[in-house]
Amino acid sequence: MPTSKNTSPIRIAGAYTALVTPFRDGQLDESRLKHNVAEQLAAGMTGVVPVGTTGESPTLSHAEHERVIEVTIDAVRNSPRPDAQVIAGTGSNATTEALSLTLAAKKAGADAALMVNPYYNKPSQEGLYRHFMTVADAVDLPIVLYNIPGRTNVTMSADTVARLGKHPNVIAVKEATGSLDLASEILQQAGDNITVISGDDSLTLPLMSIGGTGVISVLGNLTPARVVAMVAAASAGDYDQARSTHHAIFPLCKAMLTLAVNPVVVKTALKLLDRDTGELRLPLCEMPADDAAALQSLLRRTDFVGENS
Repeated sequence: MPTSKNTSPIRIAGAYTALVTPFRDGQLDESRLKHNVAEQLAAGMTGVVPVGTTGESPTLSHAEHERVIEVTIDAVRNSPRPDAQVIAGTGSNATTEALSLTLAAKKAGADAALMVNPYYNKPSQEGLYRHFMTVADAVDLPIVLYNIPGRTNVTMSADTVARLGKHPNVIAVKEATGSLDLASEILQQAGDNITVISGDDSLTLPLMSIGGTGVISVLGNLTPARVVAMVAAASAGDYDQARSTHHAIFPLCKAMLTLAVNPVVVKTALKLLDRDTGELRLPLCEMPADDAAALQSLLRRTDFVGENS
């Protein structure tokens, strides 16, 4: 049986990095993945999130998907910070597949599952509710809902989030709708049962100002220390410092999602900084040369060149 809300093993709050999945010669680069995890933990990240959107989960086989989670968990548990959280991406547009991935994540030792709204098939609100409830009932693992209509073509309503929040295993929602109004509605209707965390780097500070608890960050792959510092300042009520960091990183936050689709930009940036191969899997491919040059110029202007924290 699920545990009660009051005894949930974790709280989703702080700064988390949505990890890229590193490839070399078309294969998973486990050594680079372990290095990336160590870098994130050394910078103070609360936790890491493998195989989400940024991790190119749609291009991974089931075996690769599960292996990325296993390697990430092993890297965390054998690090100087073994209690850092691992929130494993386990979403799918098929409920049976989402259930299978979530069971595998629990078996591997994940602290929670990140479950995106089913994509492509455009379920109703009732269909969304039944999808997540099926997994929540079957797997005793905390679930973070993931509301990102730009990827899924469906938006989970505040009413549906509130209904799901009554389940003891549904503990948070990653808000990537771009709507502070919707986030406010969720907090008003479900704030006693659901934690709201940002899924957009550029909206982390605004969302925290209305009650959000942090971010699952793409930009953390490049500059985890800055993301950690901004979230820590906002959590402490030091909005002057948080605003200063927000404005410093905002140009790159915006570039991550406007120069090309995620994770093309962040992987290109890592390559430009000699911190990754930059390999992508089709149908994603490299940025046009002019856009890559613009990104390199932006990295220079924002003092990212040579930065690894």
